Amino acid sequence: MADTPCPQRLDWRNLNTLWGSVLAETLSRLGCRVAVVCPGSRSAPLTYALAQHPEIEAIPVLDERSAAFFALGLAQQLRQPIPLVCTSGSAGAHFFPALIEAAESGWPLLVLTADRPPELRHCRAGQTIDQVKLYGHYPNWQAELALPSADLEALAYLRQTVIHAWERALYPFPGPVHLNVPLREPLAPIADSSTAPLARWQKNPEFEKSFFRGVAPAGSSCQALRGSLQMERASFWQEWCSCERGVILAGPAQAADPRAYAEAVARLALALGWPVLAEGLSPLRNYASLNPYLITTYDFLLQGEQPHLWPEQVIQLGPLPTSKALRQTLAQVQPRTWLLDPRPQNADPLHNSTTHLPFAVEEVAAGIPAGKAKTTAFLQAWLQAEAKARVELDRLLAALPEWFEGKIAWWLAHHLPPETPLFIANSTPVRDVEWFWPPNDRHIRPYFNRGTNGIDGILSTAFGVAHRQRPTVVLTGDLAFLHDCGGLRLAQCLQGSLTILLINNQGGGIFELLPIAKAARQEPNPPFEPYFATPQAVDFALLCQAHGIPHRRIETWEELAQALDPLPTQGVRVLEILTDRRADAQRRQEWFRRWSELPSTP
Repeated sequence: MADTPCPQRLDWRNLNTLWGSVLAETLSRLGCRVAVVCPGSRSAPLTYALAQHPEIEAIPVLDERSAAFFALGLAQQLRQPIPLVCTSGSAGAHFFPALIEAAESGWPLLVLTADRPPELRHCRAGQTIDQVKLYGHYPNWQAELALPSADLEALAYLRQTVIHAWERALYPFPGPVHLNVPLREPLAPIADSSTAPLARWQKNPEFEKSFFRGVAPAGSSCQALRGSLQMERASFWQEWCSCERGVILAGPAQAADPRAYAEAVARLALALGWPVLAEGLSPLRNYASLNPYLITTYDFLLQGEQPHLWPEQVIQLGPLPTSKALRQTLAQVQPRTWLLDPRPQNADPLHNSTTHLPFAVEEVAAGIPAGKAKTTAFLQAWLQAEAKARVELDRLLAALPEWFEGKIAWWLAHHLPPETPLFIANSTPVRDVEWFWPPNDRHIRPYFNRGTNGIDGILSTAFGVAHRQRPTVVLTGDLAFLHDCGGLRLAQCLQGSLTILLINNQGGGIFELLPIAKAARQEPNPPFEPYFATPQAVDFALLCQAHGIPHRRIETWEELAQALDPLPTQGVRVLEILTDRRADAQRRQEWFRRWSELPSTP
């Protein structure tokens, strides 16, 4: 039986359409199914090729800054490089904040900036800047493509360069890649004779099949081969086993398989008899039954002098948890620290005596010899303190009838549908999740941008996380919402459901918790409100109406619970809750003060 002819994917009308279609077909064969495209003339050959490709969803986004964060959210969800296209000039500069976040947090982006040819640079040709190495040292790899050329070697060069760019966005560690793409006119798909030297290949019905032979999704062959760890022979394993005052710190983590990650951490903890202090942005709190050594109230427990809880050794999984009290304790105690992180980064801002072990916790756990769960007096001290603090904290939160931002995080953990993707904005929301998110088994999937910890791009990233996924929620404050309100335009292209839970405290609530609040208010003309709190009086209902997005003011806890379960299956909506940032800050500080005054109880 004869082979079925391959559909013709290359566009031979002119050299630019051919160049663009080779790029798009190569991406498709590598596994690309979605790209983000910003409008512009110079990038037309790239845009046209991606938009016309039958297996790639090319999503148009007007604002380059929003587009880049949207692509970042898609990368977090799909865990593959997302092509991101723009025209020449300053357009590519608007990608920079999201590209930095991708670099710092390890997400794959493939940035394609169209550019004028060399003869039209540095001569005031218009819409032209120096785009070569535009993003400094942040990309995993960067290059400028050659100008399109009508010969087979040039097409093969383009194909292989795109393959290499895709692989460098994934291996050895995910991150952004930048290709600058110079193009001469004609930029429109107008037929001319520029591809005539390739006529013999155009007429060959087997050319595409032969040309793209071997282009396939990157798999295990691209990954560094790693043998299984034999833990019994590892010197660090011997040191861990000999220590009875150790803790495991589970920082922010977006594991590909959250259950496997939680099981690996539990296996390590049980083998060593060490408590696990789990950040709210870690999967561990949402798989609580897997780990009997889980600690979630450490920020409260470490508010005062508690030497009976101080560790001698620490295993740090990825970045440190956000907790200031934890970091102050570690800086004071200076325990021997072991950083488990496959990425080659210095993730110890405290500069303690730290050894970097370039392994994932799953690799370490796989090599742990079988044995009984270990327990120590130090572990029991932590578990007893956790049980007592958890009961008291849950009691305080459950008894509050009025709005409190910290209780909103706690409430979400109890009322979101199981396995809900939850994007958590930076500033106060991530801290409330760390302080108040309880252990549970609802398998909520936290998403976040903690590479640079900024409030920019929050809505746009959340739209990317939600696109063609299960109904998603984003927890955000009012300033982060306003900072990225242009991202609301993405509602037009979203396939799926996004609920925006907006905590409106009329300003920057995080600054109420910082020393600047007290210091600035003691000045003759207090600069705190206009320069730090930056109060706003936006009517969010009208803002949502302008974008055609339903808005609803939530008045009670019961109403919030009903609005969250079930979540809508399609569309975007905003649920707004009005809170008092100063009163909420005082409540947090009062609770922390109460714990700090508790006596040390070994």
